Amino acid sequence: MRLRCAVLDDFQNVATEVADWSPLADEVEVVPFTTHFPDEDSLAAALAEFDIAVTLRERVPFPASLIARLPRLKLLIASGMRNSVIDYAAAEAHGVTVCGTASSSTPPVELTWALLLGLARGVVEESNALRSGGAWQHTVGADLHGRRLGVLGLGKIGSRVAQVGLAFGMHVSAWSQNLTKEYADEVGVHLAASKEDLLADSDFVSIHLALSGRTRGLLGPAEIALLKPTAYLINTSRAAIVDQDALLAALHEGRIAGAGVDVFDAEPLPADHPMRTAPRLLATPHLGYVSQANYATYYGQAVEDIQAYLAGSPVRRLP
Repeated sequence: MRLRCAVLDDFQNVATEVADWSPLADEVEVVPFTTHFPDEDSLAAALAEFDIAVTLRERVPFPASLIARLPRLKLLIASGMRNSVIDYAAAEAHGVTVCGTASSSTPPVELTWALLLGLARGVVEESNALRSGGAWQHTVGADLHGRRLGVLGLGKIGSRVAQVGLAFGMHVSAWSQNLTKEYADEVGVHLAASKEDLLADSDFVSIHLALSGRTRGLLGPAEIALLKPTAYLINTSRAAIVDQDALLAALHEGRIAGAGVDVFDAEPLPADHPMRTAPRLLATPHLGYVSQANYATYYGQAVEDIQAYLAGSPVRRLP
């Protein structure tokens, strides 16, 4: 009897198209799920008859309580080589092998600039007005050249975002708790004296930090209050880095010019979530990693992970 493999959160229904799963055909039945399971009970019921699960990024938590309810599960594959919502100790205790895949930093860099440019030039508002017979030219775009871009986090993604800013002729500053002047100089950007200085001085602020105990709530009401009324905040990293209530208040009260957000405290976003109706907000449904090349890597390497597991030599094991 063939093993059964569940592919979770295949919202676009493309997982079996962007990669070749045929090498597994004789041994594995692949079943994509195109809707999200909102709670542990529904997920446990859905996965009860599966031996393998492929999960997309950190959308679906696999805590100890869930893993204990899936005695048939033997292989869990996460896209990317870092996943903070899998209980690895519980997986090991229940005999579940956890493997990952490569993940490119290019798509989130590109989406960051899509949000930033879309906000700066009023692209959505102007496009909607044009298509609906509305006013011809009713916004005045914000300039990038000569303005200051503040980058919180200068890792693989943040450094590339900074380099694009430099190419636009922007003045670029960066800050993170461990960032050194030597590395900032290497990237070609100014090291801000503090987080507060970066926020107060920047016309655009883009967040590129990993979520941790140190970064959770890093931008609270006091920090958001430092932003200029003409400033834009972009978050394609993790929602919990920014106090969501404080951000919503700033948007509703017009204390900042706008925000571009790709990450939320609940995903998929509930229909009645206040982020859906907030003013001055350009929001996308966590598309940072969603690109043709990245999906080909995720699912292509998921096939490789399954093949290696079946051969008795798992690859790309996590953590």
